[in-house]
Amino acid sequence: MSERMGGPPVGIGGSDSPRFGADAPSLRNSPTTPTGDLRQLHGLAFAAARGEHRLSAEEALELLAHADMLALGAAASAMRDRLHPEREATFIVDRNVNYTNVCVSGCRFCAFFRDSSDADAYLLSAEDLYAKVEETLALEGTAILLQGGLHPDLGIEWYENMLRELKARYPIHVHGFGPPEMVHIAKVSGISTREVLQRLRDAGLDSLPGGGAEILVDSVRSHVSPKKATSDQWLDVMREAHDLGMSTTATMMFGGTESVEDRVAHMQRVREVQDEAAEKDAVGFRAFIPWSFQPGNTELAEGEFTGAAASGWEYLRTLAVSRLFLDNVANIQASWVTQGPKIGQVALCFGANDMGSTMIEENVVASAGTHFMLAREELVRLIEDAGFTPVQRDTLYREVRRF
Repeated sequence: MSERMGGPPVGIGGSDSPRFGADAPSLRNSPTTPTGDLRQLHGLAFAAARGEHRLSAEEALELLAHADMLALGAAASAMRDRLHPEREATFIVDRNVNYTNVCVSGCRFCAFFRDSSDADAYLLSAEDLYAKVEETLALEGTAILLQGGLHPDLGIEWYENMLRELKARYPIHVHGFGPPEMVHIAKVSGISTREVLQRLRDAGLDSLPGGGAEILVDSVRSHVSPKKATSDQWLDVMREAHDLGMSTTATMMFGGTESVEDRVAHMQRVREVQDEAAEKDAVGFRAFIPWSFQPGNTELAEGEFTGAAASGWEYLRTLAVSRLFLDNVANIQASWVTQGPKIGQVALCFGANDMGSTMIEENVVASAGTHFMLAREELVRLIEDAGFTPVQRDTLYREVRRF
């Protein structure tokens, strides 16, 4: 068997080899003692990479908490290479457009939201929105990620009008409104979330992002975002979107107050919904994007969260396990926006096959004090230096340009 695909590389995880164990950083809120043989656990990771074994939640938890760092990276890379043998890494040129910062949710991890009475509260005018789209197109962008807060005064008709006017003017893909927005619009408008999805799709919404997932465990959500959609509501909106033929993505915000068990439970719920989509021959989730909580300027950081943001070490472990566990999600995206370009580049060796967006504009993470921006040329260089062919894609992962 080859070293890449046959099992753990020689010397990794064996009884006579050094490990990233006692001397490595500890994973927050993590079990401290492995329940089984570490080398056998690594063998399961490589069996998952080859498509011969589907990891259980218990095995994923063991990998996340105890696996050798290099073995994790090697197994996740092997799985990425099996799913994407062309040795390409993709990215998109698009823009995050936050049409409003007014939000009734008041999530404790968010530094972006405002009350409608705040002096710096805003709702973008049509002219400002069009200017942002025109600049995106001028930079050879193909999409906008259109998201806002949960505005108390905007019903379904406002969103329909915005989409129709926008799509009538510009050939731009609108990847917009996560499940919490769909739940909120339905509540304000007195209609079902399925009707909201149908009407916005018909007005020009092209696909649905996975925003607002945080951790899909209600004991966590009730603490960090008690006024936002529940886990079941988030997942049900995604099921409805898949039934309506809409492509979606899934995210996970980690590194706050959740346990590693909660992270795995989140991944398991995403995998289950993706299995359901496959049974119906639906598109389902095109990508999974794990990203780390940024504590700056947030209520959560001022309360019981006293630690630093998740380290690159913790981020890469979580990314690698997500690649191995989510065997039915084609694409895993690196979060250089929260971890920086160098860790984003290393993520390509821990299972990621996509570098996400150039981020012509980003406001939510920036409001927490984290500012990373990259030009397309820099993303291309990072990908090339990591040994991959850079490919610019669109939101649906269709090739736009090869470098």
